[in-house]
Amino acid sequence: MRREVLWLEEAGPVPNNLLLPVIVVSDAFEAGSPEAAEQMFARHGWPPAWRNGIYPYPHFHTKAHEALAIARGEVTVLIGGDGGARRHLSAGDAVVLPAGVAHQRLHASEDLLVVGAYPPGQSPDEMRPDHGKVDVKAVREEIARVPDPPCNPVNGEVYPRREGAG
Repeated sequence: MRREVLWLEEAGPVPNNLLLPVIVVSDAFEAGSPEAAEQMFARHGWPPAWRNGIYPYPHFHTKAHEALAIARGEVTVLIGGDGGARRHLSAGDAVVLPAGVAHQRLHASEDLLVVGAYPPGQSPDEMRPDHGKVDVKAVREEIARVPDPPCNPVNGEVYPRREGAG
């Protein structure tokens, strides 16, 4: 298991999250098993919420953090909006996206299957910076009301936080 921590900055109409990083974990669970991904998330208190893919357009959530586990296939994602980080993810990899972090699918294999999860009591909305003006100040205030993740849903560790930013 290899872990990468990405600290993002605001990117135009995308607020990202200045206090919480994106965490990308390679080989986090048994590749090819959506059940293993769901069990991993549930073991750390993040109830699995869905099985599907990743939207092909940039979007972010202001009311929830999100964890994605690549159960089957592979995908290239753009994290953080235009100019953000591109990551190629394969079956067995996971990524944790704090509220406000834009993400979109750039390329994917035909067999892509993703398991998604949110912290208990959080339900995502969908903001699209490519559809009109985003009031980043108002969105940032909404994001600030979302409690920090209870833990890293991949390994149960305390979720890192950058103090004094934002």
